[in-house]
This record gives sequence, C-alpha cells and structure tokens, in this order.
Amino acid sequence: MNKAIPQKRSFARTLGRIRAWFSKPANIILILFLISLALLTLYPLLSMLTETVTVHTGREARAAHQKAGELTLYHFQRLFVTSENDYSWIQFYQPFFNTLVVSIASSVIAILFGAVVAFLVTRTNLKYKKFVSAVFTFPYIMPSWTLALFWETFFKNINIGLKTSNGIMAAVFGIFMPEWFVYGAFPISLVLGLHYAPFAYILIGGILRNMDANLEEAATILKTSRPRIIWKITLPIVKPAMLSTFLLVFASSMSAYSVPVFLGSPVRYYVLSTKMKSLMDSYPGQAYIIVGVMILFGVAILMLNQRVTNSRKQFTTVTGKSGQISKINLGKANTPIAVLLVIILLMVAVIPLVTFALESVIIKAGDYSLRNMTLDFWIGTNLSERLDQGDSTGILLNPKIWNALGYSLGLAVTCAFVAGTCGILVGYGVAKRRGSHLASWVNSLSFFPYLMPSLAFGAIYLSMSSKIPWLRGFLLLALVGSVKYLPFASRSGVNAMLQLSGEIEEAAVITGVPWWKRMLRVIFPIQKSSFLSGYLLPMVSCMRELSLFVLLVPTSNTILTTMLMQYSEKGWAQFGNAINLLIIIVVLLINYVVNKLTGASIDKGVGG
Repeated sequence: MNKAIPQKRSFARTLGRIRAWFSKPANIILILFLISLALLTLYPLLSMLTETVTVHTGREARAAHQKAGELTLYHFQRLFVTSENDYSWIQFYQPFFNTLVVSIASSVIAILFGAVVAFLVTRTNLKYKKFVSAVFTFPYIMPSWTLALFWETFFKNINIGLKTSNGIMAAVFGIFMPEWFVYGAFPISLVLGLHYAPFAYILIGGILRNMDANLEEAATILKTSRPRIIWKITLPIVKPAMLSTFLLVFASSMSAYSVPVFLGSPVRYYVLSTKMKSLMDSYPGQAYIIVGVMILFGVAILMLNQRVTNSRKQFTTVTGKSGQISKINLGKANTPIAVLLVIILLMVAVIPLVTFALESVIIKAGDYSLRNMTLDFWIGTNLSERLDQGDSTGILLNPKIWNALGYSLGLAVTCAFVAGTCGILVGYGVAKRRGSHLASWVNSLSFFPYLMPSLAFGAIYLSMSSKIPWLRGFLLLALVGSVKYLPFASRSGVNAMLQLSGEIEEAAVITGVPWWKRMLRVIFPIQKSSFLSGYLLPMVSCMRELSLFVLLVPTSNTILTTMLMQYSEKGWAQFGNAINLLIIIVVLLINYVVNKLTGASIDKGVGG
C-alpha cells in the first residue's frame, strides 16, 4: 500500500505536467500543425512515390504487359535504359540536359543583371535611381510567361517554328530573326533570367545598401584602384548573397513550365517540366519519376543554399556601419549608362504591355495598319465569321471569362486567407517555443512546400486525389494553393512574432485576457503590416499562377491562366493577348492597392 502512494503521486505529477504543457496555446498550435503538415506534405510525397512503381490503366498497362494496380519497375527501366528509337534520350536525358543548360544560364543572367543594377543604384551616383528601382521589380511582379509571350509576339516569323504569321520585328521592320534567337535555350534562359533578376536585385541590393563602407574608405585612402576595391572587398562581402541567389534562381528555373512551353514547344525543345506534362496523360508512371527527380534536385539545391546562408558568418568583415558611404562618381558615363538602363527596363517592363494591347486588336496577324485594328476581340458581339470555332464575343462580354476571373479571385482569396492565418499561427508557435525540437520540426515542415517545384507539387496532389474521391475541383485547388504558399505566410509570421517582446503578451496574461483576444486585440494590431503581407503575397502569387494548377483544373476554362494557355495553343492570338493583358492588369492593381494600404508588395516576398 505504501508503494502505491508514491506511484500515484508520480502519476499525478506527470499528469499535471501534461496539463500544464497543453495549457499553453503555443504547444497546442505546434502539435496540430505538426500533424497537419505531415499529412499535407509527407503523405502526398509518399503517395506520389508509390505511383512510380504502380501500373496505370490504358496505354501504360498495355506497354508493361501487366494489370493495372500491380507493382512494377517497368517505368524506371523504360525511362532510363531503353535504347530503342532513342526513347530514354528523347524522353529523359535530353530534357534533363536542356534543363541544366537553361537553369545555369538563367541563373548567371539573373545574377549579372540584378547585381550590376543593385551596385549602380546603391553604390554610385546613377541618374534616375527612383525610376530604375521601381521599374526593375516590375518583371517579377508580372507572371513569368508574360515576357515569354512578348518575346514570341515580337520576334516570331513565318520562317521558323510552327507559327504561320510574322511578329512585329518581321512585319514592321522586315527583320527575320533566326530560330535559335526566337525559340529554344537562348530565349528561355534570357526570359527566365530577366524574370528572376529582380530577385537578385532585392537580395544583393539589400546587402550593398547596408554594407559597412569603412573598408572601402580605408582602401581609397591607401590609393587602391576602384576595380581592385570591388574585387577584393565588395565582392567577398556580397558573395553569400550571390551564391544564395544563384541557387534559388537555379531551383526556380529548373521547375519553370510556362516559359519553356511558349518558347520551346514550337521547335520541340523540351525540359523536364514540359516533358513531364506531356507524359502525364499517356505514361503517368514515368511522369511521376520525373517529378521525383525534380524534387530531389530542388531539395538538394535548397539544402546547399541553407549551408551557404548559414556560412555567411565566414564572410563577416565588419561589426558596424559607416555613417558615410563613398559613392562612385560615374562622371560622363552617368547619362549613357542611365539611359541604356532605362531603355532596357522599358523593353522588359513597359513595351510588353503595349505589345499585348496591340496584338489583341489586330484582325490579320502581321498587319499593324490602323485599318486592320478593331476592338471586337474585347467588346465584339459577333466574331463567328473570324473564328472557325470557339467564342463569338469579345472577352469583356464573354461570361466564361468573367466566370474564370471570379473563380481565380475566389481561389486567390481562399488560399490567401488559409495560408495567411496558418502562417500567423505557425509564427506564434515557433516564436514562443523557439529552440525546441517541436518548433524546429514545424518550422521546417512549413517551409518544405517551397522546396518542391510548382508543377511537381501539383502532380503529387493529382496522384493523391486519385485515391480520395471527394478531393476534387475547387477544394483540391484551394488545398494545393494554401499549402504551396504557406512558406510565404509562415516566414512573414515567424519574423513578425520574433520582433515582439514577450512582455507585451505577458501584461495581457496577467490581466486575464484570453488567448484569442490577445491575438486579435494586442498582437495583430501591433504587427498588422507584417501579418497582412502574409495574406496578400499568396493572393497576388495565386492570381498569376499557372504551373501549380495546370494539372489540377477540372476543365481548361476554370481559371484565367489556363484559359490563356488554351487560347494560345489553339492559335487564337488576339484572345490570348487580351486575356494576358487582363491578368497583368488585375495582378498589378492588387499589388498597387496592397502596397498603398499596407506597404507590402509581392516584390518583397520570396520566390514565384
């Protein structure tokens, strides 16, 4: 009996500790998100891996000579080691090589262009700095395929690809560019590099802007040449940011889908993402293997990026910031450099919009005279004579367009609300339990979706939805979008919560204020701007998304981006350009309102 008393006391103490542990909201939040994120990230990944060794119905079952649902290694053998008709080379190795070429080239372009502009803006007396800084982020705000469509529209001609009309360069100026310039590795790399250059500008520019200039000033006093100062002092300090940017742009370019579709497919130039999409309908097992390869590369690259970021302390050379930053006087070269930069930015950010507007009003492709222009493709009521099939009204009078716009906005708002709310809760839990294993696990899982390419992430949920009948339509898209954009919101939430002193909430606890009131009445108002960024960044990103949803939409008419893809594939250029311009205008309006009301902007976010 005496032995039972200590056991009861021990049990009571243990039970008391458990109750005390669960009485803290942060612990409950972390447990719930640990379970939820494991189910929403790790389970779909495992589900996708099973698809790589499963026989699927249709053509795949007949080719494998097995019944649907049986386990097999046929997909691996077929994709990797089949020499018949160069199958493995055409379906995997050549796209894989093309992907590496495009990813490396676009990363180099983004680094060089972004770093040079960042240096000119922060370390020189360059003219028109405000204009350059504002417009430079414009291509990053717009969807990546915007520049791809502009490039094709501007340079296409009847001598190359599958197109039968001339673009502006051929029709107006009589200049017919070669195939390698219009389609293939060069334009894909250039467009992706220009799209991600603002990302490099933001990261590297922030380092240069806040960099201590004491070492540079000391070297100047010692009469060290400016090129040597840049090479020996400035570059080593920004080296971690440059390496981190290179790796992140590489990972993003490797998973790009829309740009290679527009600029590669007309000449059968395939990368892993486009090849995976083409295999999904006929040989899904092989497509899921390509998904696995893309995920492995994404995880490996971002793990390497984490090591580079963590090693930043190795490059630390100063402990304070100089009050006087010595800026380079460009002298007579100032105006030419500034004018050249403004022209480039106008070509990248402004002229594409003008081109889309122009291409959406011409009747006959290649003829840019006023007599060949009409607003019928925007507000026309009877276009049946000009189209062999399809819509007979302009996009502004077409109910399918408005339904798609409403669907896209509804999806964006839903994803933003779910991702933003979860991001705040994750941030609260991680900040309150900072340093614990539980907080570290949840923090890592909340960032895990960013490691996976958008197209691959959509393919994973496509695989999982085949086993869950009720996971279809809007629910599937909203779930995928919310999970995929959670890293944006969670980073914002964690950073916002870490800035708050614990004394603020402790004062409310002492007065007996419930947790939910502390969140709504104390914490949220203080960090409102940061929290709103966690809502609005996913919303703007979702509006311009194509790669993530292209495999999941119930029909091609569901959202605006997939409708744009449909019209472009069918050759309805006027409709495609009009819809593209409509998407850009909506995205820019959202971004503008967000920036004016909260100070948040998508160009301050992570990836896209």
